[in-house]
Formats: sequence, structure tokens, C-alpha cells
Amino acid sequence: MIVLDTSALSALAAGHARLHRIVDAALRSPFQHLLVPVLCLLEAEAEAEAKDEGVAAAVPALPAIEFEPLDATTTVVVATMVRDGYGGPDVAHAIAASLPTPLRPVQHLILTARQDLYPPGITTVDIDDPRLEP
Repeated sequence: MIVLDTSALSALAAGHARLHRIVDAALRSPFQHLLVPVLCLLEAEAEAEAKDEGVAAAVPALPAIEFEPLDATTTVVVATMVRDGYGGPDVAHAIAASLPTPLRPVQHLILTARQDLYPPGITTVDIDDPRLEP
């Protein structure tokens, strides 16, 4: 899976061509899905300019998008990361969504325009990385 963080969601809603190609490629793949932490969607919508349609309206309508909920266990993990200085709630939720779980036993990469927000050990790829060309 590929995790889309707040900055990637904002860029996607604004029409970022490379990200739209990634969504199209994920739709055609039986294995690749795009994971959106709900706190990243919330933050991207809160940051959206008034003239924009808004991320919360645009992103859920896209195919191949799955949402990472904020259940009780994830809330504790996210809150602990925020308390320990790993970033805001949206960044912490993106990190938590990228980490291995019993259901998803490998670490996933985070697509972002803000790699500087993530600590070492978290795999991030810039949304403008030329290796993302399908």
C-alpha cells in the first residue's frame, strides 16, 4: 500500500498530474491500493482554500482509495507520537498507517510533499519524484 499524507491529498485535490496517474494505476492493479489516514483528510480539508472544492469532497470520490480509520488503538498510538514530538496528529496518523500490523505485515511508503516532517526510518517519497512515473 501507499499512504497519502496531508500534503499529497491537497496536491491531488488541486489536480497534481503525477498523483492522478498513480490513482489511475492503482485502480488497474489488483495489489496496489492507496491508503488515506482520516486525520490527513481532515487536515487537508481544514487547510483548503475557500475557493477550492475541498479535499473532503474530491478525494473520497476517487477510485482505489481506502481510508485508515481512527479507532481506539490507533488513537492511543497517534496521541503518544504527538506527545513524543513526532509531529501533528495528521503526521502521526500517516506514520501509524505506514507501520506494519498483523493485517499488513510490511511497512508502507508515504507519498508526501513534506518529507522533512517525517523521522528517520519512515519511508517517504516526494510526490514529484520522477521514479513515480507509471
